Amino acid sequence: QVQLVESGGGLVQAGGSLRLSCAVSGRTFSSYGMGWFRQAPGKERELVAAIDWRGGSTYYRDSVKGRFTISRDNAKNTVYLQMNSLKPEDTAVYYCAAARGPYSPGPYDYWGQGTQVTVSS
Repeated sequence: QVQLVESGGGLVQAGGSLRLSCAVSGRTFSSYGMGWFRQAPGKERELVAAIDWRGGSTYYRDSVKGRFTISRDNAKNTVYLQMNSLKPEDTAVYYCAAARGPYSPGPYDYWGQGTQVTVSS
């Protein structure tokens, strides 16, 4: 059974930083791409950042480029999202997702339960 468990969310002031972590179990983590999504109230879920199975290729949505960094530690079966210079519009529930194959962005088959990030102005 594949499980994804996020941690690291919380309340932070605008301009602050948070690091999200997602621990994966139940599959060969190093063989699959990963992604971070977010969903704000009343909005659709959107892809924030993605990373391929080796960590050699990354993707960021325009609104977070230069502020967020996705990384992975295959020895720890964990993917991270470092978020700097946070803005109130970054407030959302953040989800990690495991891709169907080695590349990401791509179809995602498994999801975590989500972690709340709230940025106050």
